[in-house]
Amino acid sequence: MEKLRQTKETKIRLRLDVEGNGKSEISTGVGFFDHMLESFAKHAQFDLTVECEGDIHVDDHHTVEDVGIVLGQALSEAIYPIENVERFGNSVVVMDEAAVECALDLSNRPYLVYEIDVTGKVGRFDVELAEEFFKAFAFNSGLTLHLVLQRGKNRHHIIEAAFKACAVALRRALAPNAKAGVPSTKGVL
Repeated sequence: MEKLRQTKETKIRLRLDVEGNGKSEISTGVGFFDHMLESFAKHAQFDLTVECEGDIHVDDHHTVEDVGIVLGQALSEAIYPIENVERFGNSVVVMDEAAVECALDLSNRPYLVYEIDVTGKVGRFDVELAEEFFKAFAFNSGLTLHLVLQRGKNRHHIIEAAFKACAVALRRALAPNAKAGVPSTKGVL
């Protein structure tokens, strides 16, 4: 699945294979964000290529949010209509003192609960941008996504645990279940 997006603020080329092996090639110009996307791909076992040229001379907001939009759109196109998968996934990922929980539903009804109250920066990355990424990702992929900080102090550990928890929960939700059919009493997602 390849997606392109070009605005006055960003130019993005993204390739996603949800049946991959966790390989990634990420270049957004935002080092910590690249690291988060690499971790996401690895733990979701998605193959992911992202090339983004953004207006990072202004700040990193447009780059982070727009990559979330494009990744969400690519995921949506790759997985819907949902059939023969678990549908629900959850994970708690720990990184040293930090623990972040993710619960999600491949509902095709986007919603985000983001209870990760952390401020400041990791390097030059404003940690508030993590919420912007997950909001764009959830609303463009059709996920109901809950991310909750259980404990933690180190910003790097907390944000990375959130990306990894989301990845693991997605991998679990997409796990094959041949008996599931369309995993909804409505008959459609």
